[in-house]
Amino acid sequence: MMYQVRFSPEAEEQLVALYRYIAEQASPAIAARYTEAIIDCCEGLAHFPQRGTPRDDLRPGLRLTNYKGRVVIAFAIEGEWVSIIGLFYGGQDFATTLEESLDS
Repeated sequence: MMYQVRFSPEAEEQLVALYRYIAEQASPAIAARYTEAIIDCCEGLAHFPQRGTPRDDLRPGLRLTNYKGRVVIAFAIEGEWVSIIGLFYGGQDFATTLEESLDS
C-alpha cells in the first residue's frame, strides 16, 4: 500500500522557520537544500510509514523518526495518510509541545 503524506500547518510553519534560520546563519541556497531534504525524508514515509519509534505515551498513534539526527519528525498514520505533525530541530522540546497540542 502506498500512503500519501500531508504536512500539518504547524509542521509547515516549523519548516519555514527552520529555512529562515539557516538562510540567516548560512545562505538561502543551503537553507533550501536542507529543508528540501527534510521534505524528501518525510515524503519517503509514504513507502514505509511504520519506521520510527512509537510514542503513544505522548499522543495516541504518534511515531517519531529523525533526519540526520538533527531534526525530529513527529508523524501519525491515519488511514491511507501519513500526517506530519511537527518538525523539531536543535534540541527543541518536542515532548512538551506535542503533549500541549493534544491538551488544547
